[in-house]
Amino acid sequence: MSAKPLAELIDDCIAPALAAQGFAGRAIVSLWPEIVGERLAARSRPLRIDWPKRRPGPGEAAQPATMVVRVEGAFALEMQQLGPLVVERVNTHLGWRAVGKLVLKQGPVAPPPAPARPAPALEAAAAARIDDQVSPIADPGLREALARLGRAVAQRQRQAGSGRE
Repeated sequence: MSAKPLAELIDDCIAPALAAQGFAGRAIVSLWPEIVGERLAARSRPLRIDWPKRRPGPGEAAQPATMVVRVEGAFALEMQQLGPLVVERVNTHLGWRAVGKLVLKQGPVAPPPAPARPAPALEAAAAARIDDQVSPIADPGLREALARLGRAVAQRQRQAGSGRE
């Protein structure tokens, strides 16, 4: 069995919560800054997509959904002006005309999480000891994953000041 990226496993865990909000996947929520740009993303967050209740009959075109976005109070007027552009960018990202209208809800928008600081380098002796411990493992993917885990544990213990590595 090969190691899977964490992102693949998270999709299965959060998909039901996102589906309840009308999102088919995490793409719009997690890629919001890339879809609308950093400036808009700093002051807005997608809340949900409201799909039409009625299914189109034979020969009828499907009605587009309404996307609900939370915006900071002072930014709502500007976002309203940029609404058609946001709808176009979301639809371009999705690859089809899924969203037809934007509804703005004013309220506080949490700041994006701060980028993680890189951990200080592990001492060479501790890194070598970890590499020696995992060297008998034949599978290269598993060996590298265990080495990363060992280095992370050693880093955390070192940062906690426990003195063990």
